[in-house]
Amino acid sequence: MKNIDDLMTSAAELADRGLSKGEIADELNVSRETASWLVERSGKSTTTTQTQQSTGGPDDIHVDWNTIGRDSNRMWHISAALADLLSKQGEEVDLTIGIEKAGAPLATAVARELDTDLGTYAPRKHQWDDDDMDELGGTFSRNFAKIRDRECYVVDDTITSGTTMTETVQAIREQGGEPVACVVLVDKKGTEEIEGVPVYSLVQVIRVGNDD
Repeated sequence: MKNIDDLMTSAAELADRGLSKGEIADELNVSRETASWLVERSGKSTTTTQTQQSTGGPDDIHVDWNTIGRDSNRMWHISAALADLLSKQGEEVDLTIGIEKAGAPLATAVARELDTDLGTYAPRKHQWDDDDMDELGGTFSRNFAKIRDRECYVVDDTITSGTTMTETVQAIREQGGEPVACVVLVDKKGTEEIEGVPVYSLVQVIRVGNDD
């Protein structure tokens, strides 16, 4: 994707396919606010908030890692680098949790590299559209490994606000597990830890300039 018009077109196409705004945010690697803004600007929504009306748009950075994701060999190499960041974090870890959707394939390769079981977590944002997020909940897939009071790693593609990673860490602990470390391809927030769990990234985005 080259510019904002391409993002709006993609957001419109995803909305036409029936994806929620939360899923669109996940697909485009942007915040929920940015996903809403893109959908509304594309004409696929009749709701526009006062904040969006009075500003030029949300403050966000779009990350496109399709060049990696479309090639299994590149994915393996990148996942090996992510696994290397985790390799010295905990000696008893035997479970890797991938945050769906994009974090799951990365976690699969990381789990193989570190010789752990694999689990996946679908965050509540995938159900979010125009309803209250507080009333929704995420889920662990029954098709993969259970938490079962184990220590684990958490893998995702990007951190934007940290909300999804925080939710995942809390959900793991509610199941009796203990996250030892989190890892992502790109951290757009500059996060060092979430809920006391260290966060590692291959690329960290640092904003430079005035906030005015």
